[in-house]
Amino acid sequence: MAQAKGTAAKPKKKRRKKESQQHKTKRVLLALAIFFVIFALDETGLLRAAFGTPGNVYASFVLYLVPFAIAGHDVLEKAFNNIRHGKVFDENFLMAVATLGAFAMVLFPNTDPHMAEGAAVMLFYQVGELFQAYAVGKSRKSIADMMDIAPDYANVEDEKGVLAQVSPDDVAPGTVIVIKPGERVPIDGVIVEGATQLDTAALTGESVPRHAEVGADVISGCINMTGLIKVRTTKPFGESTVSRILELVENASEKKARTENFITRFARVYTPAVTGAAAALALIGGLVTGAWSDWILRGLTFLVVSCPCALVISVPLSFFGGIGGASRIGVLVKGSNYLEALSEVDTVVFDKTGTLTNGTFDVVAIHPEEGIDPDYVLSHAAYAEAFSDHPIAISVKAAYSGQINRELIRDVQEESGHGVCARIVDETNAGERVVLVGNDKLMDGHGISWSNCELTGTILHVSVDGRYVGHIVIADVVKDDAQAAIEALHGCGVSKTAMLTGDRTEVAAAVAEQLGIDEFHAQLLPADKVARVEQLISAEGKREKLAFVGDGINDAPVLTRADVGIAMGAMGSDAAIEAADVVLMDDKPSNIARAIRVARKTMRIVWQNIVFALAVKLIILVLAALGIANMWLAVFGDVGVAIIAILNAMRAMRVEGSR
Repeated sequence: MAQAKGTAAKPKKKRRKKESQQHKTKRVLLALAIFFVIFALDETGLLRAAFGTPGNVYASFVLYLVPFAIAGHDVLEKAFNNIRHGKVFDENFLMAVATLGAFAMVLFPNTDPHMAEGAAVMLFYQVGELFQAYAVGKSRKSIADMMDIAPDYANVEDEKGVLAQVSPDDVAPGTVIVIKPGERVPIDGVIVEGATQLDTAALTGESVPRHAEVGADVISGCINMTGLIKVRTTKPFGESTVSRILELVENASEKKARTENFITRFARVYTPAVTGAAAALALIGGLVTGAWSDWILRGLTFLVVSCPCALVISVPLSFFGGIGGASRIGVLVKGSNYLEALSEVDTVVFDKTGTLTNGTFDVVAIHPEEGIDPDYVLSHAAYAEAFSDHPIAISVKAAYSGQINRELIRDVQEESGHGVCARIVDETNAGERVVLVGNDKLMDGHGISWSNCELTGTILHVSVDGRYVGHIVIADVVKDDAQAAIEALHGCGVSKTAMLTGDRTEVAAAVAEQLGIDEFHAQLLPADKVARVEQLISAEGKREKLAFVGDGINDAPVLTRADVGIAMGAMGSDAAIEAADVVLMDDKPSNIARAIRVARKTMRIVWQNIVFALAVKLIILVLAALGIANMWLAVFGDVGVAIIAILNAMRAMRVEGSR
């Protein structure tokens, strides 16, 4: 008991409040203003006139300490705390040693003073930190703007019809919520009352609104634009689309690319190595020549130049910017490792149904017999199929623009696997017509001769009173931009496109030929698709990657097996978000090429920064070792290179065609 009391009485360690970015900016600007005033006094000779020689040196030492302390006290504090905790070698340590060493040169009266350079190194290092904070903030804002889809509340109507705003977390599945014009859809659900236009730009990057009416699925994150709608929720908020997407984006930074990990490991070895090299340069040069002040200055300059902040800042920032830029066109990348892999994609494999095609049956052609009106064929087929819920029947009825009067339909009989037979009252002569709609087996069974069709798809033959009047071709229609997507992939350097499908060979061949796909494999089971993908992967080179594009529901095994799994049209699909590495929030395959271009642009920027930073630093390090580079050039080699690399990294956020 006494022990517990003693423990309770132990004073709590106060946590230091983190400095705001605004406060740090003001602090650095104040230090810069003071520095330039002192620098002007020093360069114009006013300090020498006031304090004489060598009094002016000691006066400048004291004066330059003021902006140095204002701007750099936090860097010195971090360096000291890191040393206490055994984490010696980082940029704070390098800055502290180099700048304090420059001030310590006052102990060598025969050398030129270097207090101005010491203060300048710290000041411009902090300016570089401000640039970094601005760039990171801008990149985060890019993702935050795109991800500004989290709803603040949901409107729930009570028994008296009064609306109450409640937290989306408190809304149970099956609850009817009210969404007013201008409000964001808080939870996934189905419209039970009303019609509206939905703005899905935050999810898909598309600026064109989507029409939604009773029975339509709506997902969280969309904005209700025009009409008031009532939605019955289908899942809790934590499992809704908006929650899943936000979680995905927040976790993206945890999955680092090989290049990022390399830079992290490189910095761990590089920093202590250059620190040792700087110390050796100063000691050996001083011992050999006896000119200690000159060689110590070379060592300090070497330290300033060698600071690796240009790399450790710009490389992760480039990846972060690339992920943010991709998100602005409705492409969610789960981590920089997947962005890097996407840049190396050489083969893209597609699922067919729902990926390259719409996944729904549509009437693509009506071929009447000679002298017969096409509408005559379609209208009789629509009447015969009026009571059927079969997908083929639904497509026929959708294609018919007229109104179906069900009171004219008599004695509908379905012949399983073959088609339907119905008696339809002819309003013109009050008689009845016997209509048959179905496949060739139905026609053969009733002794009706039929015409063959060269088009690929489901052929629906139609006869009226025993006379063959024509046939209707029904097929899964290719998406509008599927062909453009394949062309764009070939245009951006993808060497092979392939299609895997469980559909019939002739259907797959027709789609592949229409779209210009390099190869296809048909009549595959899910396990067969995995085997085919493994065969294609084994044929790839070491630096080449294979991407598989599917709908994420029945293609989860293949999405997981591919080097990069890309889920298409994932709005509302939990399976897609779960299984894929890259999620396309809309239904456009053309965005795959755009995503690859974003990834490749990001990797170009990453390597530009790596090569530029290392090359400039290497040149200045050599010049510093030879005594040619002064501390001002060292400032450019560190801060200048870092700022240029940061500005270059920010280009990754700009994506052509983003909103």
